Amino acid sequence: MAHDALFIGWGEVPAGYRQKALKVFGEAIEYYNKLKRNGDIESFEPVILDYHGGDLSGFLIIKGDREKLNRVKMSPDFQAIQARASLVVERLGVVDAFSGEGAQARLASFAKHVAELD
Repeated sequence: MAHDALFIGWGEVPAGYRQKALKVFGEAIEYYNKLKRNGDIESFEPVILDYHGGDLSGFLIIKGDREKLNRVKMSPDFQAIQARASLVVERLGVVDAFSGEGAQARLASFAKHVAELD
């Protein structure tokens, strides 16, 4: 199971862009399914948040090997999806993420630095 991930978050869809946003979201899901079939990623999961007054409306977690995720992130197809999405949603962001053992390693490193500074 992969411990590395990409977190893709987005904010509100501006009025007048909802149909376009649905189209781009569908294109993105097709693309991530293709990546999964090809073995470029292990899995992906879109999450839509309930209305809560915050800036984040939804996110997508893409899990896989860090090296493969980096290749995906730099690929022209991924860049095109992000460019299209940035035109129909507010506050689009892509962030490297860590889970499982990857998150534990990050927390251990943080704890080490906290101990050194205290």
